[in-house]
Amino acid sequence: MQLDQFTISDTASLRNALQRIEANHQGMIFVTDQNGSVSAVATDGDIRRRLLEGGSLDDAVIQCANPNFIWEKPSTPRELLLKKLDHRIRAIPLLDEARRIVGLIRRDHLPIHAEGAVYARARAPVRISFGGGGSDLTHYFSNNEGGAVINTTVSLYSHATLRIRDDEKVIIHSLDLDETLQAEDLKSILSITGRFGLIQALLKVISPEFGFELFLQSDFPMSSGLGGSAAVSASILGCFNQFRRDQWDLHELAEIAYQAERHYLGIDGGWQDQYATVFGGFNFIEFRMDQNIVHPLRINPDTMLELEECLVLCDTTTAHDSGDIHQDQRQKMEASHVKKLVESNVSLCYEMRNHLLRGRLLQFGESLNQAWKFKRQFSDKISSSCLDQIYVDAISNGAIGGKLLGAGGGGFFLFYVSPYHKHQLITHLEGSGLKIRPFRFEQQGLQAWKVRDYINNYKSEIK
Repeated sequence: MQLDQFTISDTASLRNALQRIEANHQGMIFVTDQNGSVSAVATDGDIRRRLLEGGSLDDAVIQCANPNFIWEKPSTPRELLLKKLDHRIRAIPLLDEARRIVGLIRRDHLPIHAEGAVYARARAPVRISFGGGGSDLTHYFSNNEGGAVINTTVSLYSHATLRIRDDEKVIIHSLDLDETLQAEDLKSILSITGRFGLIQALLKVISPEFGFELFLQSDFPMSSGLGGSAAVSASILGCFNQFRRDQWDLHELAEIAYQAERHYLGIDGGWQDQYATVFGGFNFIEFRMDQNIVHPLRINPDTMLELEECLVLCDTTTAHDSGDIHQDQRQKMEASHVKKLVESNVSLCYEMRNHLLRGRLLQFGESLNQAWKFKRQFSDKISSSCLDQIYVDAISNGAIGGKLLGAGGGGFFLFYVSPYHKHQLITHLEGSGLKIRPFRFEQQGLQAWKVRDYINNYKSEIK
């Protein structure tokens, strides 16, 4: 639109104003002062009345212009503009801070805003595993009838924000690592050695063809045993997935996260973490060579509320190396007695599923105790004298059962306790220097969305 067709100098004649009105077909003209600021509006009716009153075509247009006219700022919401046009207003000029015209809104011309920049955000929850650990390792279920685990996601998340750049530069900010990694392009950032190995492995799989800035933070400590690395991977994948036309589905997201951590980064481990964080909620997951099957559990809401109140999540404040433990466990699993222990753990997992579905929480708590007894025999790296003492003392202070989450060696303990002994247990654990982490069950898995980048879009508009 040529805006000069709709403006005229306040010193111009009525004749020139009529000629301009005839050319723009809008029946009006906006009058500007010597600085180009709009000071009034003159319609063809205003000019006719001036002439009927004895005026001349050579008179200045400002003599019949109306200084009281409707105008709006460029930032005026579309909704308000539409409502004002409903009042039979012919046109609404958009004026900047200097009252210069920068746009004109008409009934037949209200443009859609040009597509601006967006950024993607995602969050993925960690999981707490109740039973079946060890059977989700490929080297186990590939040589047996199959593996099975039962877990749920909780309200501790990995958060990611992704903004696409106009150049090829890659910048990654990690609040967890308290470090920033940057390079001129993707190839360069993949060649840097350091603490960003998991993220670099993901980028190698994704292979984005654009520069970007990535912000990462988590609600949980590193090496917690909560499947945190899978949650970090899922949140990153969720962001990149928002910019794909052919988006990955939930199974593909879990598989890509597994591929990056297990194959590209070379960390030993099972499959459950990736599926848990992506799918979310209470799941019974079966593992076989032909496919992994995620069975969502329809647990009575009252049972879920009661279970949530009976569980205590305790941070031992001791980090662990899950890859090292899984590697040792893989070697130990060649022994027939360890295989039988894992098989027993799988059978127990089916029982735990049934206890949850029938609301038998006391039996579920006792099964946690049995699951821990099985698990700690898989490898001598899973527990320690310190961890054993924490568990024994917890049982002595009211816990019915519990287990160390993740591969073992440290991280978080999960305890099941009756409502009558919960205060006693918490008081004991905190008195021993351990940290209690409140949580709620999270029924949603990976969540990702796009947001208009209002800040950068605004900066572009005012340049």
